[in-house]
Amino acid sequence: MMDPALNPLLLSIAVVAMFALVWGGVRTWRGGERQKGVLMVLCALVLLGNLLIWSI
Repeated sequence: MMDPALNPLLLSIAVVAMFALVWGGVRTWRGGERQKGVLMVLCALVLLGNLLIWSI
């Protein structure tokens, strides 16, 4: 079982990872590799969905 005190820390790490994926995806897209950029942004959207589920 996970320690409830770690929950805010894990949510914060996930939010930072989501923003990093969006930023990296946009930069990758602008760099010419559209497929990788789209996949990174899609991964960020999945992570956002997980964050919304975890926070409820």
